[in-house]
Amino acid sequence: MPRETADRDGDGPTRREYVKYGGAVAAGGLFAGCTGGTGGTGGDSTETGPAGDPTETGTAGDDGETPTATGEDAPYTVTMEPMGEVTFDSTPERWMSYFSTYGDMAIALGQLDGLRGLVFTENWPMRFFDALPGVDVDFSDVPQLMGEGTIDKEAFYELDCDVHLFDPNFLQLLDDNWTDDDFAEVVDNVGPIVGNSIRRRGDDWHDYPYYSLYEAFEKIADVFDERERFEAMRAVHEETLATIRADLPPEDDRPSVGLLSVNSDFEGGSFYAYPVHDGNGHKQYRDLGMRGAFDDEIDGSYAEWDYEQLLEVDPDVLVFQYGFSHVSDQEFEARMDRMREDPVGTQLSAVRNDRIYRGGTSYQGPIINLFQTEVAAKQFYPEQFGEWRGVGETPEEERLFDHERVADIVNGEF
Repeated sequence: MPRETADRDGDGPTRREYVKYGGAVAAGGLFAGCTGGTGGTGGDSTETGPAGDPTETGTAGDDGETPTATGEDAPYTVTMEPMGEVTFDSTPERWMSYFSTYGDMAIALGQLDGLRGLVFTENWPMRFFDALPGVDVDFSDVPQLMGEGTIDKEAFYELDCDVHLFDPNFLQLLDDNWTDDDFAEVVDNVGPIVGNSIRRRGDDWHDYPYYSLYEAFEKIADVFDERERFEAMRAVHEETLATIRADLPPEDDRPSVGLLSVNSDFEGGSFYAYPVHDGNGHKQYRDLGMRGAFDDEIDGSYAEWDYEQLLEVDPDVLVFQYGFSHVSDQEFEARMDRMREDPVGTQLSAVRNDRIYRGGTSYQGPIINLFQTEVAAKQFYPEQFGEWRGVGETPEEERLFDHERVADIVNGEF
């Protein structure tokens, strides 16, 4: 290990004492509920197989045990599984996160200037942030901690963050060299860890509850003492869903939608197909009352199907998850052309009717989710919500949420 806890001066205070971890380290392991073992997480933004998702109706909501700060110097606690109760002596300023779930949350809370590092800087749907007027999100100078399949512990010391936003048990799936003791060292010597892998449920690597997107977002708002920004963003979200749900067509009039991965093997004709999960990764689809074409056809979180199996179901619409985050315009069209040219693929109704679309990332925070909800509503129900024209191409009068208002919230003008 690059640096061990023995580097500390006996039992004296650490150099990050002013932002400290306040939970107890249990003898049986720091991270409650971790069931041990490492395994594949499926392909997605960072792995090689398909990607799954978490629960929007999580059971770990605000239980009244997470007070926010009452003053600039007043200690406060935030409670979130798996780390439990974490105490802050002052509001964190420097932060890092795993990826675009908690990173998006912190950006929405006006914390972009404090970003010091990300486990992954790649595969963010950056066009969504570009579509917010006056918001400039650029990771060109932000260090990426993942390299060659490993996460360097020394980088945590170099970044010297006040808080680390990720689920440590999930990071162990990405780099099984990390142990509970390594994360405890980061907590003791650098700063606390807060986060829960909210993307999907049904994983066998833990037994603690997931959070919905806004349950988790509320916890991170408490970390940064940004209750007003959180409430403003939640209001936009609720108003957006109310607007959309008021105009959704009857269920029988909705198209069937097949959810595939853009990271499938188009050359080999093998596709990762998903049912619509009740997790954060597919939140926008559930909010839109999407008729998941594969929901009754797949037993589990995903399946690998060929063209013939797709044709047996033959969805009205095909949406390719990670289409906004993992491929360029040219790469996406090249993959769609391969499907159009396949003798079986060209028989698919979605291909014949030109209803094959780019889909969102399953790693979504509040900003990404608003855009992905707007995009999918227009893709699925153009008669109700207007034609989908492309990110940044929607006329103001056809937008399903107020882009300017979200930008103002990010910039603190609300």
